[in-house]
Amino acid sequence: MATNIGMMDGAYFVGRSEILAWINSTLQLNLSKVEEACSGAVHCQLMDAAHPGMVPMHKVNFDAKSEYDMIQNYKVLQDVFNKLKITKHIEVSKLVKGRPLDNLEFMQWMKRYCDSVSGGGHHNYNPMERREACKGGKDTSKKSAPPQSTRAAATSAPKSHHSRRGDAPPTAHSTAPPAKTAKPSPTISVSVYDQQITELKLTMDSLEKERDFYFAKLRDIEILCQSPNISNLPVIDAIKRILYAAEEDASIVEEAQAMLLNQGGVLSADVDEEHKMKSDSQKRKSIVNLEVDVAASATLSPRQRVSVDSDVHCSGSPLMTY
Repeated sequence: MATNIGMMDGAYFVGRSEILAWINSTLQLNLSKVEEACSGAVHCQLMDAAHPGMVPMHKVNFDAKSEYDMIQNYKVLQDVFNKLKITKHIEVSKLVKGRPLDNLEFMQWMKRYCDSVSGGGHHNYNPMERREACKGGKDTSKKSAPPQSTRAAATSAPKSHHSRRGDAPPTAHSTAPPAKTAKPSPTISVSVYDQQITELKLTMDSLEKERDFYFAKLRDIEILCQSPNISNLPVIDAIKRILYAAEEDASIVEEAQAMLLNQGGVLSADVDEEHKMKSDSQKRKSIVNLEVDVAASATLSPRQRVSVDSDVHCSGSPLMTY
């Protein structure tokens, strides 16, 4: 039993015409578009056909027009999935919008699942009788059923033909070969085109998701670069240079790298200049201190010099020699 089907499975390459033919033959409906089943009632009855008696059909609403009523149908479907331990996720918010691609994908999954359960046949299932318990089910059956005048004409036409043929004598024209009927247009090419269209739509959907993902990432980077704490950093300027480039040009990256290298050279030069200034300042201080000491020594009297020398001698300085 297939509950989790990969996106590359053959089930997702079944055309719309085949899906519609399967729905209409299984449930005796007359749908012309897959998205007409967006209310969820058709899905519930398909599960009822695959698992008779499992779906509470009295809760299903075939007359659902608002999103609220449609969601109630999908709640019934989700309860059935839970009972059967089916892990398929139902994207209700997309299905109720009537988007063709989303409804087609989910219906493709439904067909694959129902075929795996029943083998593609529901011989003992009466869809019209089961729909009578649903809200709007009788009206749906009346709309899908062919008009009585058409059926009466179809049944009475052969009888009148036989009666006329029995009364009238055969003519020369009766032995003529029947006229060639127009051959039905081949459906193989149509199904192939439907398959290609579905595949292209799936590819487009995945590309749109990927585009939105990376756009969100770029937007996050832009917001981060606009932070006042780091907006003036050189690396932020380089990132903005790439981020806001109007044309695709390989030189943009080189220009951003050059901005970082140039800024790095300026910073190193500033550091060297500051270090040099500090060194010169220290040298000046040493020279000034030396000059002050010499000047102070020169202003002392001979008696003061002897006193200073005796103080140094008494202090036991290792610089004194005896």
